[in-house]
Amino acid sequence: MKVIDIEQIRKNYLAFTEGLKTIMLSTVDEAGNPFISYAPHVKHNGKLYIYLSRIANHYRYMEARPTVDVMFIEDESQSANLFARQRARFVCSAQNVGEEGYEEVFELFSESFGKQVISMLRTLDFSLFELTPTQGRYVAGFGQAFDIDLAADRFEHVARDGHDEKK
Repeated sequence: MKVIDIEQIRKNYLAFTEGLKTIMLSTVDEAGNPFISYAPHVKHNGKLYIYLSRIANHYRYMEARPTVDVMFIEDESQSANLFARQRARFVCSAQNVGEEGYEEVFELFSESFGKQVISMLRTLDFSLFELTPTQGRYVAGFGQAFDIDLAADRFEHVARDGHDEKK
């Protein structure tokens, strides 16, 4: 059996989340059904921001229940098989922070999505949400998964595929 180096997993995870290309939001609608979609995002000062229209379903659902599942996925071009990709899924608290005082965040959105696009969206009824990940699961590939408690800075190997050793 291979010894798992938790410190290396932590470094891999941090590098992965810094360079993540795609996030998917999973909220719960009024009937309790999951609702999943892509969300444009930027990271600034260690925080994750998404920009949503006030008429979007996610906006309404997060206003009603400020908890959201967020899935980070590595660059889609890296692997055709979703289950072989690195991914992390977290429960996050979502806070609507509006638009005032977040010019540095909007500069990052402009760099990622184009100045004209963001300028146009800012004239419409959109709002900025700050997501704070708490607990989740990081999957490094087949058979490698870790439960993560960010507040306690704890990575715990998950028993998968018949392996029940933890380190």
